Amino acid sequence: MTSSKIIDALNLQLNKEMFSSYLYLSMSAYFDNKNLAGMSQWMKLQSQEEYAHAMKFYDFILRLGGKVKLTSIDDPQTDWDSAQKVFEDSLHHEKFISKSIHELMDLATEEKDHPTKSFLQWFVDEQVEEEDTVQQIVDNFDLIGDSKGGLFMLDRELGSRSAAGEAE
Repeated sequence: MTSSKIIDALNLQLNKEMFSSYLYLSMSAYFDNKNLAGMSQWMKLQSQEEYAHAMKFYDFILRLGGKVKLTSIDDPQTDWDSAQKVFEDSLHHEKFISKSIHELMDLATEEKDHPTKSFLQWFVDEQVEEEDTVQQIVDNFDLIGDSKGGLFMLDRELGSRSAAGEAE
């Protein structure tokens, strides 16, 4: 039987994943307002991916016999100084989520909750990929500097991202 401490922690993570989806949608709107359609599309897909992550927690809590407790989602940031700053904030957020997943894994280990540890391993691996992907984009911004042509090319490249499971 899964402890109430684990169920509460899983519900907290569910809320964090929902906020992530909301934050990325806000970032997408920012890019739409700046006429950076490729970056907007990238963030929309990221928002959808984060929502899917939240639903994995939702379903897992129910499979454990727990009660899903949806809570308020904080207002996301809506304005940034630059496109690069958006991705830097995205990287910071992904690191926050990674830390949260690691703490949840530590709790599952402490509680000897093997099903939850098994479930969380996918998220541990996913966060390595998430951080690496966003870090590469931040590095690309560093390479292009103030080049408007570079920004245009990066926007086009990011717009070529397809939804998970779609052929690229």
